[in-house]
Amino acid sequence: MRIKLLAIALLAASQASAAELTISIPGYVDLPAERIHAAYDCAGQTVEVEYTNAGPVSLAAFVYDGLPVVAANVLSGSGVRYAGRQYIWWTKGKDASLYDLMQGQDAAPVLECSEVR
Repeated sequence: MRIKLLAIALLAASQASAAELTISIPGYVDLPAERIHAAYDCAGQTVEVEYTNAGPVSLAAFVYDGLPVVAANVLSGSGVRYAGRQYIWWTKGKDASLYDLMQGQDAAPVLECSEVR
């Protein structure tokens, strides 16, 4: 089974570029992939996230600090938590938080967001 993930990287305020990545999932054939686009308001900054769900695989792709982040769903006590690079993207209902693990395990989120669509 192959799923396609679209990661969007902003090159400048007026231009955008996208790259597509195809991932093979061993042992899964003809498993449909669901793509969900969401936008979040993070204290005046907009973060666009594309969620891709295919069976046991759930990914979130977004841009932070000018670089793409592709994060995979990981264990969470509540909400849905994704880990990619040094970041944790944690959604709970319509709210989301971005944590930078380089700032320490107990650091406050670098972004606190509310879904706008």
